[in-house]
Amino acid sequence: MSQVAKLAAWVAVAYFCLLLPAAVVVLVLAVSAEEQRASILGLGALLLLPVCIVGVRWLFARHVSALRELAEQTRVISGANAELRLPIRGAREVAELATAINGLAEAYSSLRRESESRAAEARRRLEEERNRLAVLMSELAQGVLVCNPDGTILLYNDQAKALFAAGGALAGDSLVGLGRSLFALVDRSQVAHGVQRLQRGLERRERAPTVRFMASTPAKRVARVLMAPYLDAAAGFAGLVLVLEDVTELLEREAQRRSLLQTFAARIREPVASIRATAENLSAFPDLDAGRRSQFIDIVASESRLLSAIITDALREYADALKAALTLDDMRAADLLELARLRIDKLGATAEPAGVEEELWLRVDSYALVLALVTLAARLLEDYGVRRLDLRARAAQRFVELDLAWSGAIVASEALSLWELQPMEAVDERSPLTIREVMEQHGGEVWFQADRAGGVRGGCFRFLLPRAEAPLVTAVASRTAASRPEYYDFDLFTAGAPEAMQNALLSALSYTAFDTETTGLEPSAGDEIISIGAVRIVNGRLLRSEVFERLVDPGRTLNPESARVHGIDAAALQGQPSIREVLPLFERFCAGTVLVGHNAAFDMRFLELKRRTTGVRFAQPVLDTLLLSAAAHPGLDDHRLEAIAARLGISVIGRHTALGDALLTGEIFLKLLPLLAGRGVLTLGQALAASRETYYARLQY
Repeated sequence: MSQVAKLAAWVAVAYFCLLLPAAVVVLVLAVSAEEQRASILGLGALLLLPVCIVGVRWLFARHVSALRELAEQTRVISGANAELRLPIRGAREVAELATAINGLAEAYSSLRRESESRAAEARRRLEEERNRLAVLMSELAQGVLVCNPDGTILLYNDQAKALFAAGGALAGDSLVGLGRSLFALVDRSQVAHGVQRLQRGLERRERAPTVRFMASTPAKRVARVLMAPYLDAAAGFAGLVLVLEDVTELLEREAQRRSLLQTFAARIREPVASIRATAENLSAFPDLDAGRRSQFIDIVASESRLLSAIITDALREYADALKAALTLDDMRAADLLELARLRIDKLGATAEPAGVEEELWLRVDSYALVLALVTLAARLLEDYGVRRLDLRARAAQRFVELDLAWSGAIVASEALSLWELQPMEAVDERSPLTIREVMEQHGGEVWFQADRAGGVRGGCFRFLLPRAEAPLVTAVASRTAASRPEYYDFDLFTAGAPEAMQNALLSALSYTAFDTETTGLEPSAGDEIISIGAVRIVNGRLLRSEVFERLVDPGRTLNPESARVHGIDAAALQGQPSIREVLPLFERFCAGTVLVGHNAAFDMRFLELKRRTTGVRFAQPVLDTLLLSAAAHPGLDDHRLEAIAARLGISVIGRHTALGDALLTGEIFLKLLPLLAGRGVLTLGQALAASRETYYARLQY
């Protein structure tokens, strides 16, 4: 029976109980002919009704409603927010009950904190191992993806995410994410073929079966994929590990190298054939007259000069190809000089790093620059007998000054001008590149600097090189269980494909919590979306690293009242993409998930109105935290976002921004799930049915 029906029944009972004795009195008085008094008493009986209503409502509020509210809030304490305490109000007995419940809640919180502390210690040890793997994944140059047997991504690193990022004006969006499908990234047939080969290898008991293939990415890159099986002791084949390497430039360089070889072979074929034919004639006819022999010799000389020119051109083209392939990486200056020291030692000279700042970083091609230093050291040793060198590095604003210094030897000032134009060569290493070409590619300079300070003669070759910022490093030991990295979730190894969506457990589904900001509150009157924010929820976790946030040019003026709420002005929207560009990206972000919003009917109305112009249709189910809160707490009246957050112990941050509200909605949704489960709402179909039965489901936009 509903609360209103109970109140009406109580009023009827009270009124009947009071009206019956009043009617008896009226009849007695009427028999004694005291009609006037009887009329007054009859009127009084009629006035009993409002008195009954007021009295019963007062009693109802102090006893029945208060008890119902206590029951609702007690469920919140046990299921979502153990720190919530009940207000002490209502009848004395109800207040005593609230006090007793608060005492139990305090004891429950204490026990929970103790158990959580013990569990946290156990998790900390496990997380420490997992975080080591996470840090290792993030430091790898290659991309890494790990999937369960259904192709659901359960681990990835930033390199994999970047490799599969979209190109174009809206670059940066990636199809990589926890709970997403591998087959959105790599052709399903390629993966299926690879899995078959891996399974055959496992059946033949190969020690480490692997499969290699090439895959293209949305950004028009080419990735080389190494695929290996993940084996579980109990289940056997439990998933796939994919190591991805961007080989686009490598393939381009290989194509260029092959082109150079083909061109070189074609160009030398003719002069080599001429030289060979001439040599065969000279060998076959030793008695040729002097004139004829001279002609053959001239042919050999001419073709030899041509062949030499072809070889020189080929070497120059090869050097140009090497320069084009020169890549700069961030490297600590101390590490670079240590590499140079080890190589200089092989020359028979000694080099000592001196005065090098430990955290000074360079942006260099380490191989080319070390070879340049060793080449100069070799020239100093051979031409001037310099056997002891100092290696120094110091910051110079946006650059680094790197010195190869010596003392006790006078070196000609023009020596560097000669050496920097020759191909680099030291010990058994040679390169067609020159030191000048290497410096040009680095955007740096090198010069000779004489030093006669203190009467000691010497000098240095000073390299001016671009400086790099030291990378941010987070120690593994500093991570705690609460900061679990969000780019992996090993629990997904055991997560299979859910049943038909209506019958799927809420805990088995993936979600996208989203929100929009708009020019106004009337979608049917022409108001437009100006911002979309969303966050993914996978395996019961809010993935703060997998978010979608876009400003949108609405193509119309903003409502001043709305602008005061969300704080987005016209200047912020200038140059932003249109809804036609943004909505397909959002649809791709939330593909395969259930949408979750607060008062979602409002946001969905805006999205539906854009279906005709964008061609984007959101066909997945939608859950509304406004309706779910009403279903979980039918005895409470306030289901505003802030009120629900306060009730569930959630901090409100970034309110009235699309992403901030999406994050808040996601946290509320996760807190509501155990409360809904306590009411028997376990599946998606049950959640949708419970939502439809609430009063708020009648809202229309």
